[in-house]
Amino acid sequence: MTSKREEGRAGPSLKGRALRLLSQREHSRAELERKLRKYEEEPGALARALDELAAKDFISEARVVQSVLHQRSARLGAARVRQELLHKGIAPEAVSEAVASLQETELERARDVWRRRFGAPPQDATERARQMRFMMARGFATGVIAKVLKYDPED
Repeated sequence: MTSKREEGRAGPSLKGRALRLLSQREHSRAELERKLRKYEEEPGALARALDELAAKDFISEARVVQSVLHQRSARLGAARVRQELLHKGIAPEAVSEAVASLQETELERARDVWRRRFGAPPQDATERARQMRFMMARGFATGVIAKVLKYDPED
């Protein structure tokens, strides 16, 4: 038995689903396509819905980039931010531009992350390797990590 409500409606439209996702956070067009493809019933319907949302400026690659930079740059290195942006389907030239802006502050951000996590220089090779692995997993460059681990807070 189906209720009248279920008979009258199959579920939210593609545009409705996209708007729900966009209300939670910024999404790139590629992310929306990936998430909504399974709901597309007729070929081309998803592309039309996304074109309409893009025309109304609900989908913006620049806002996605700014959102990721704002949320993630304080805790992650440029390599990890690049990876996230590329995964979201952002154009490579926009990713390069965003990452270039992060390069200028990479050392300060790395020192801040290291200070919050460890606070003290490594005492032996094992601890140094552990700290390096942590920083590399956060996407910081090895040259930056080497400078951070040599850092003397008294200087």
